[in-house]
Amino acid sequence: MSEPFQPENLIAMLRPLAAAMPLSAAEQAYRRFYGFAANDAAHSLLGVRQIAGYQIALQAWWPQKPRATLVLLHGYYDHSGLYRHVIEWALGMGFAVLTFDLPGHGLSSGPRASIGDFAEYQAVLQGVLAEAAALELPQPWHLCGQSTGGAILIDYLLTGAPGPEIGESILLAPLVRPRAWTWSQLSYKVMRNFVSEIPRRFSVNSNDLDFIDFVEHRDPLQPRSLPTAWVGALSRWVPRIEAAPRSSRSPLIIQGEADMTVAWQYNLEVLQDKFAAPQILRLGEARHHLANEAPALRQRYFDFLSQRLA
Repeated sequence: MSEPFQPENLIAMLRPLAAAMPLSAAEQAYRRFYGFAANDAAHSLLGVRQIAGYQIALQAWWPQKPRATLVLLHGYYDHSGLYRHVIEWALGMGFAVLTFDLPGHGLSSGPRASIGDFAEYQAVLQGVLAEAAALELPQPWHLCGQSTGGAILIDYLLTGAPGPEIGESILLAPLVRPRAWTWSQLSYKVMRNFVSEIPRRFSVNSNDLDFIDFVEHRDPLQPRSLPTAWVGALSRWVPRIEAAPRSSRSPLIIQGEADMTVAWQYNLEVLQDKFAAPQILRLGEARHHLANEAPALRQRYFDFLSQRLA
């Protein structure tokens, strides 16, 4: 991670994605700050599109001869700048990469870390997939989601009728229910009448302590509160997704057994019921933020994925 940049200045000067090449000085500073100084991309874009009522920040990378595409969805409180390890792995696999900041996250518009309904995430994902088609990104389009990004993909796979252009789906510590969900629901029902947000509590959700320190103390794009509206949207989404019909698709699921963020044992049971023979890799020492786990743990699941996407 490099010298700080000014998010407000960058957001104000973001260009439409189709006209966003080459990178501006502010965009290059953003990329350096999050460690993207060098990778296997032959060229890349950073820009915005109006999608589902939001100004969504998108980024794309192409290797010299891409053979497929990885569409990457980040987790709650996250943004695309934190996902360089996954992006670099994908480029090394010969994939083009398309990623975007969810509404209310990173460089995208919207109330910080909030959403009115999880259906909005589906509308944004559909718009992003339309952008993948407009950019003529090579098929198949593999999908990868961390935590809430995984929840969005689960919803899409179960209810969105993915077409033949969709390849494999990768779920990193996917969210169905968070840990202590019953208590969270009770707290929400009480708090929603009195407060619109509560202060965020940062957790040690990775064995990479440099990452933990960066997120809490040095990342200017980190939300600092938990909106009760988002918890309400999640509380409506969980029963809907648990009642969704079964899918014939078989996602690749990576789950850490030291995950203290999601109810991972319960979630795996749900996913094994919802999907046809999902392939699951369980990592005993891994915590929740698999995209930024310690290097040895990342390598274990990258090897697992590389064998299946070769």
